Amino acid sequence: MQSTVTPTHCPYCALQCGMNLTPAPDGTVEVSERADFPVNRGALCGKGRTAAAVLAPGVRLTSPLVRDEGGTLVPASWDEALDRIAAGLGRTRAEYGPDALGVFGGGGLTNEKAYTLGKFARVVLGTSQIDYNGRFCMSSAAAAGIKAFGLDRGLPFPLEDIPKSGCVILVGSNLAETMPPSLRFFTELRENGGTLIVIDPRRTKTAEQADLHLAPRPGTDLALALGLLHLVIAEGRVDEEYVRDRTAGWEEARAAAMAHWPEYVERITGVSVPQLRETVRLFCEPESAMVLTARGPEQQSKGTDTVGAWINLCLATGRAGRPLSGYGCLTGQGNGQGGREHGQKADQLPGYRKLDDPAARAHVAEVWGVDPDSLPGPGRSAYELLDALGSDIKSLLLMASNPVVSAPRAAHVEERIRSLDFLAVCDVVLSETAELADVVLPVTQWAEETGTTTNLEGRVLLRRRAVTPPDGIRSDLEVLHELAARLGVEKGFPTDPEEVFEELRRASAGGAADYSGITYRRLAEEDGVFWPCPAQEVEEAAGAGSSDGPGSPSGADAPGGRSAVTESGDPAPESGDPAPGPAERPLAGEPAESEDAAGGSGAQGSASGRPAVPADGPARVHPGTPRLFLDRFATPDGRARFVPVSHRATAEEPDDEYPVLLTTGRVVAQYQSGAQTRRVAELNAAAPGPFVELHPRLAARLGAAEGDPVAVVSRRGRAVAPARITDAIRPDTVFMPFHWPGEGRANTLTNPALDPTSRMPEFKACAVRLETVES
Repeated sequence: MQSTVTPTHCPYCALQCGMNLTPAPDGTVEVSERADFPVNRGALCGKGRTAAAVLAPGVRLTSPLVRDEGGTLVPASWDEALDRIAAGLGRTRAEYGPDALGVFGGGGLTNEKAYTLGKFARVVLGTSQIDYNGRFCMSSAAAAGIKAFGLDRGLPFPLEDIPKSGCVILVGSNLAETMPPSLRFFTELRENGGTLIVIDPRRTKTAEQADLHLAPRPGTDLALALGLLHLVIAEGRVDEEYVRDRTAGWEEARAAAMAHWPEYVERITGVSVPQLRETVRLFCEPESAMVLTARGPEQQSKGTDTVGAWINLCLATGRAGRPLSGYGCLTGQGNGQGGREHGQKADQLPGYRKLDDPAARAHVAEVWGVDPDSLPGPGRSAYELLDALGSDIKSLLLMASNPVVSAPRAAHVEERIRSLDFLAVCDVVLSETAELADVVLPVTQWAEETGTTTNLEGRVLLRRRAVTPPDGIRSDLEVLHELAARLGVEKGFPTDPEEVFEELRRASAGGAADYSGITYRRLAEEDGVFWPCPAQEVEEAAGAGSSDGPGSPSGADAPGGRSAVTESGDPAPESGDPAPGPAERPLAGEPAESEDAAGGSGAQGSASGRPAVPADGPARVHPGTPRLFLDRFATPDGRARFVPVSHRATAEEPDDEYPVLLTTGRVVAQYQSGAQTRRVAELNAAAPGPFVELHPRLAARLGAAEGDPVAVVSRRGRAVAPARITDAIRPDTVFMPFHWPGEGRANTLTNPALDPTSRMPEFKACAVRLETVES
């Protein structure tokens, strides 16, 4: 085992905090602070500090498992396991056709793995049925951002801009618990004289830090945003010059907002008119201000419109595309940003290209060495794919996801998974979903492999391999390579992550999420590189570029493109000699990765007829794009779009039978479905199980005391957990964290009603009733 210190990044949330890993003589791995990384400056939450615990052999999978004749998962050789998967997928395809095969990915996969999984589904399996759990994360914000700005990147500015702004409205985020190191930026905001406004139905640890806390009824964020915009108009606070020069569609959006007068909005949301007016004053008076949304407003059946309303507020007040201002989405999963850019979404090709765009299909097909007509069209979204299991979709390959715990209407999803003809799962632990599989493959973890992720700022980062995986463990890239070969595709699926990234660069070139100017060497030498970062030097290729914002929507000056200058305006430094290729150049302190035994990327490269992307770009490399939209938006005319929206109710309003609203979320010591964090003793000690948070008045009506078991019942099922009584939540609302399986599984209750645009399920609001339970 290596004894060197390896700088890398945390495996959990979208901050991708920097950390150092040092193997110890006893076989454990020490996690220590990495103070030089600007996102967290050395700070780590409990999940990050204990991340190496999941590397232990007693915690993680160490052998493939196959289901024997008696129905038990038993150890098997890799050849047997891979042969079984290839046979199961091949049998389904032969009998029912390629769209009877499903592929379900995860927002924790590296860019290289997400890219390869999408390619595998479309080129090897020929199926359109691929999506991933990131659909449940920020798809509504992505859809709204594309409508308004022509481009989706979580934050269009780095986190370091937040403390310099005058006001931040934080909508539906409890980042003090979900991404604790980021709280520092908001603390510094207030220390600098700025104002923090938090909007959440609960008085969370984040809300306790706010200058103003608004506690709307769950599912009414859309009405709240429209009421604020109404007041902006009524009080004469619209930036008329900005609206005239940089936007389109204002009159329609204005008319929609004027139908949401303050008293009407107060009745819908429960937020008082004086609080609405104070919010507008605090937001509009400073020179700069931001709105940041998270899962609260996004995980709704009207999430796209809700985020669109908050964007409209930013546009009307002249905030978007100006320094220290604008709208941003706080992406959740570790590679939630990169995972939605390179092809594991149902409607997407690499570079954030659309699968139904003929030019995009032609470009990517050329890189992949296939006929564009052979690529399937868009498929089902995540919940719709899961809902079709066992009926239209007979076999499923699942990577890095645990929908038995994390999907809405989870009992139904579990039943659909059990009805499959064949299920194969690749994971690091035996999750609740893996327990149902016919074959389970143990794969490498973050510290055992090299790869890139893209954090919530759009900063592409290099995770470095720090330790050698145990015997019997293979990478997801090796798995896809072996399965492709068994299914008749011998080339095109490298196992070296840098070789995959080089192909990803070519596939993304010219797209919205252009990575073509990013290399492993740059990532190793810099604190990451912000996309878009085209390989071409913009001034030479297009004749002109913006100082720090997007250029034209295609070609060398792709959305977000900029001239080759530094942040200070000086010319970017010239690079030295071209770097050696990926097979010749392992990163410092790392063992060399094996080359693709099947011949690398096959038909890709110069044979495509396109100029190959240079290994380290041209003499003057593009510096990346930390700040988007300062000169123009990524729309054909460079203007942002107002989208007229109006309030509508949640898909399931309370009634006499189900009189209370349930909302769900996370706690600081657990992460997502808990498949990894529930295996760490320190984290379990801090958060040992689920609970039902309810107001004292609601508890009194129910006759429940602190710690009593309470049943929460929706139209989809029943969950039981101990009562946690607090006045930090609205009396008409209960809260449950969603990290646990079993009788306390919160997602047994949640509503799969989908947003018509983003196909996001309504996790954040459903009608329930409470019942007492005998201890």
